[in-house]
Amino acid sequence: MAIIAIVGRPNVGKSTLFNRLIGRRDAIVDRSSGVTRDRHYGKSDWNGVDFSVIDTGGYVDDSGDVFEEEIKKQVRLAVEEADCILFMVDAREGLSGMDEDVASVLRRSEKPVFLVVNKVDSYKQLHEVSEFYKLGLGDLYSISAITGSGTGELLDAVVAAIPGGSEHALAQEDAPSPQELPRIAIVGRPNAGKSSLVNLLLGDDRTIVTPVPGTTRDSIHSHYQNFGLDFLLIDTAGIRKKAKVKEDVEFYSVMRAVRSIEHSDVCILMVDAERGFEIQDLNIFSLIAKNHKGIVILVNKWDLIKKETNTHKKFEAYIRDRIAPFRDVPIIFTSVTQKQRVFKAVETAIEVYRRRAEKIPTRKLNDVMLPVIQQKPPPKVKDKIIKIKYITQLPKSYPIFIFFCNHPQYVKEPYQRFLENRLREHFNLTGVSLEIYFRQK
Repeated sequence: MAIIAIVGRPNVGKSTLFNRLIGRRDAIVDRSSGVTRDRHYGKSDWNGVDFSVIDTGGYVDDSGDVFEEEIKKQVRLAVEEADCILFMVDAREGLSGMDEDVASVLRRSEKPVFLVVNKVDSYKQLHEVSEFYKLGLGDLYSISAITGSGTGELLDAVVAAIPGGSEHALAQEDAPSPQELPRIAIVGRPNAGKSSLVNLLLGDDRTIVTPVPGTTRDSIHSHYQNFGLDFLLIDTAGIRKKAKVKEDVEFYSVMRAVRSIEHSDVCILMVDAERGFEIQDLNIFSLIAKNHKGIVILVNKWDLIKKETNTHKKFEAYIRDRIAPFRDVPIIFTSVTQKQRVFKAVETAIEVYRRRAEKIPTRKLNDVMLPVIQQKPPPKVKDKIIKIKYITQLPKSYPIFIFFCNHPQYVKEPYQRFLENRLREHFNLTGVSLEIYFRQK
């Protein structure tokens, strides 16, 4: 699939165009400059031709921003990876020295470059764009990313320039859609090591890593395909307490992270071993469980902890006490910087995904659970004897079990927890959030 990179200086509308092309509001858009930092990927199509789109951070020189050099590195990587480039400039602000600097970088790339003049919201502004011809990049395309005006002509030209684009348009229409891949989201508080883990797994500086909390803003999707594993890996912004979120950009970052949890299959909850399992870690864990996602807890920076006898077991027991009653969760102690047990975390997440998707045959479910219930039946309530006759699993994306009985309203939570523990014990549902309902037989 062809790759199109959107580059330019800050605040020219790159993320707005990116969101329009992919048809979703994935990239955060704000009036302040420097909002986008990492390369952000999405998929789009035009006239039957599919292509990938890369949103990049604003390219600047000598701004004094701590992220400047890393953002420039991400832009260079996107330009190297792309088949063609959309160079965006701002019609309202006119040609600037920074635009000329970016243009000189793009000329050296020897890739097809489309000069896109954004924020042309009225036909009266069309005469103002001619100054951009000074950049020496050929034809220019006047658009309004926020309204979509002019994007059709731009995409016609882009698709024509994509290698083999027009020839493969019909073939792509008839091609089967790719199989849905497992979606594994890496979530946690700021500075827990989420982006470092993503970069290590991908073997590439896919996201920017700094000691500054809140470096990652957008949720970054990457395709991992290695060692027989194939899934989507999602790096998310650190989730802080609501009271500590002051800026609009951070608010949207947290919302993107929460949305990534909701749309994932399995979440790897990264915990900073030095800070311990704090209340915000528990809040994120509860959010994952509430959305019925698979869970793997990854305790990072374990190499920085002073070890004593049974330090590992005590820390694990402490976490399980905090997350009770849902204790049946894999807990892995790792160090991303030292590359300790990192691949084990990924393998465990895939195992949880498979267990979450597995459907237990009704006959096997009844053969195992009915004797357990017979041995320890529900306690009497108001002299009512509760008899459970039949069990089945609903065809949902996560395990939901229905227990049919004569008095479902009298089954209390302690017995429901007993049944859940027996289900986990007999059917290996570690890391899987499940639900149990009682219905009239």
